[in-house]
Amino acid sequence: MARRKQSDEATARVRNLLALDAANIMRRLESRRGEMFVLFSRLRSREPMLSTIATRYSTATFHELVHLPVREQSVVDHFYECLDALRWYFTYTEDMPSTAQQTFNTLHRRLEEAHRKLVAVLGHPVSPDGTTVVEGEVLRREDKALP
Repeated sequence: MARRKQSDEATARVRNLLALDAANIMRRLESRRGEMFVLFSRLRSREPMLSTIATRYSTATFHELVHLPVREQSVVDHFYECLDALRWYFTYTEDMPSTAQQTFNTLHRRLEEAHRKLVAVLGHPVSPDGTTVVEGEVLRREDKALP
């Protein structure tokens, strides 16, 4: 029984680290998206774009990821594959800044969708105070008239 508990705890830790990494990447992309292309245009440096999408847990191996169920592994892989497409583009693009920003928008939408799926499957990361971080957005609000 203790072995099962350790396995469940290891799985929860892997989920949380992956969720934290993905959330941090998405937060940085959202907060820096305008500035990345200003710097790319002015400095002709890809570094602001590449550092924004840097992953903190790039050393995760099969040993850690094997703890996740197959569906979760697939969703995580899809997220990081979308991130890799963005990284590849930022690394090797010769596009001008305006075209780079348009291409980024397309790749970013794909990454956002992959992130939504990741969160739906893994859950939100646990914050430093031990609570689960939940991000919400009002999609539609209906004001009902009182009788």
